[in-house]
Parts: sequence; structure tokens; C-alpha cells
Amino acid sequence: MYLPTQFRAKGEAHALALMRAHPFANLISVDDDGFPCVTHMPLHLTQENQSHVLLGHCAKANPHWRYLQTRPQALVTFMGPHAYMSPKVYPDLTRVPTWSYLAVHAKVEATLVEDAQAKDRLLKQLIGDHEPIYAAQWRGLAKDYQHKMLNGIVAFKLRITELQCKLKLNQHRPESHTAMHAAYTQGTPDEQALAAWMVKLGMVQP
Repeated sequence: MYLPTQFRAKGEAHALALMRAHPFANLISVDDDGFPCVTHMPLHLTQENQSHVLLGHCAKANPHWRYLQTRPQALVTFMGPHAYMSPKVYPDLTRVPTWSYLAVHAKVEATLVEDAQAKDRLLKQLIGDHEPIYAAQWRGLAKDYQHKMLNGIVAFKLRITELQCKLKLNQHRPESHTAMHAAYTQGTPDEQALAAWMVKLGMVQP
């Protein structure tokens, strides 16, 4: 993605935090005609053999898994909090509005998970992110029903080969920071999250 120096996150910690806090992602690769194919899905971030790996699955009827099988390289994007920024945050009038946002792009290498037990373990990790108590209900379901459900999906691991993290919070315009933080603090949940990130990045005092 377009990534000016002032918005580039240093290191990978912020990217990993955003992926964990906002796990609903876009998996992007190309179909057999070379046209982009996008599937929206939650992903679980874990670590295997010193590599960051995203775990996910899609319906077997979704052809995207076949594209991953043929062309394993893909892109995963995550969107964190985002919000409009009014030029009112500046001390003068010769300014324009913009949009503040936090985003992560991850280049990945895909591997399908075909073993039933491995697929079941992968699903339990995803369930653990959102409703851990459901794991007990799943274990209590009839085996034939579990088998049917597992057969209806294709699971995969996406090994991250490159990370980009963009934190677009007007860092290069320090004259706006105090008013911008004050406005976001009083705003929507996304705006409040951006205000918290401004503090985390040392742009303003808490």
C-alpha cells in the first residue's frame, strides 16, 4: 500500500496488536482469469516455527480455496479504527479535511489444512477468540454432525512473509494534535480508539 514514512509503524508490535484487536479481514488473491478475488473472514493470529501465521477457513463451495491451492501467495488486509478528521483541529483556516485510519497489510503463503483433527483444532482456536464456552457445546454434538460440518469447510494456514502497518494520524501536523485528540475523545467508539492510539504513539499526553 501507499505508505509515507510519517505513517509507517516501526517494528511489528503495532501490526500484531491491530490484527488481534480487529480480526475480521479481507483475504485477497487472484482467480483463474487473473481477476482479484476477495473473501471476508475472521482470522486467528498465532505463531509456528518462529513465523506469524493466520488461521482461517471458508465454505467448500467458495472457490477461493482452490485459488490458494494453485497460487499460494495472497494478501490479507485488516482495518482498525478510522474516522473523519475536520480541518477545525488546525489553528488556521487554510487547511483541508482528511481521514484518519489504522491498517495492516500482510503478504502470506497459504497451506490447506486437510486432516480432520488438525482442522478441528484450528476451528477451536478461532472459537476461542470469540466464544470459548462454545467449545464444550461443539464437543457435545453428534459425531456425524461434526463430520458433516467439517466437510463443509476448507481450513488453511496463512504464513506471513511481509507486514506493512499504516498509522495515519496526522503525525506530521503537530499543531493539530491537541485539538484533534480532544475532538476524538468526545466522539464515536472509533474516534475514541484513535484518541487512545494518539496517546500510545506519544503524540499527546494522556
